[in-house]
Amino acid sequence: MFVQYLAVILVVIGNVHSRGSQHVTCGSVVKLLNLSHKTRLHSHDVKYGSGSGQQSVTGTQQSEDVNSHWAVKGPTNNDYCKRGEPIECGQSIRLEHLTTHRNLHSHHFSSPLSNSQEVSAFGEGGEGDSGDIWTVMCEGDFWNRDGKVMFKHKDTGSYLSASGHTFGRPINGQMEIVGTMSPDGSTNWKVQEGVYIHPSDFNPKKSYGGHDEL
Repeated sequence: MFVQYLAVILVVIGNVHSRGSQHVTCGSVVKLLNLSHKTRLHSHDVKYGSGSGQQSVTGTQQSEDVNSHWAVKGPTNNDYCKRGEPIECGQSIRLEHLTTHRNLHSHHFSSPLSNSQEVSAFGEGGEGDSGDIWTVMCEGDFWNRDGKVMFKHKDTGSYLSASGHTFGRPINGQMEIVGTMSPDGSTNWKVQEGVYIHPSDFNPKKSYGGHDEL
């Protein structure tokens, strides 16, 4: 029920901005668009038939799909980021898939279509391992909602990317998401929609000016 409610919020807000902070904050839920291939980072309870056999991560062009929501959180459960704090450029984070509660993950397995580095969703209840940690690579001090961002995998040094290859059944037309060692246009991402958590000192009676923040 919560996921369906959140999907409605994200569809309604689109790219509306408020007068508040324009940073992505810890605890926010976002959809991420690959700027080269115009596909949103996506996952679902479908496992790879090769490689690790873990839950697959793909790209979809469907803007309203509830399986494209990712929650921004700290690098470990013991090293959490404070709810509502802006995410700094260079900060380590995890991205938890909101529907299945598995973390965006990578490791030294080959991806099924392009033989690049596999990207999967891993863990149970939001807990996984060090392969879930990504470094936010952006310009300036903080991850801006309108700015380009790259995600560098802490364990392997690869960058989150879309390969341009698409799958057949059972996920027909969805794009392969991979890790690549060479950053290029395909490693650039942008927040397309989001529900943003304010810092603890945010006063909605004074500052609220839109529908893209909670």
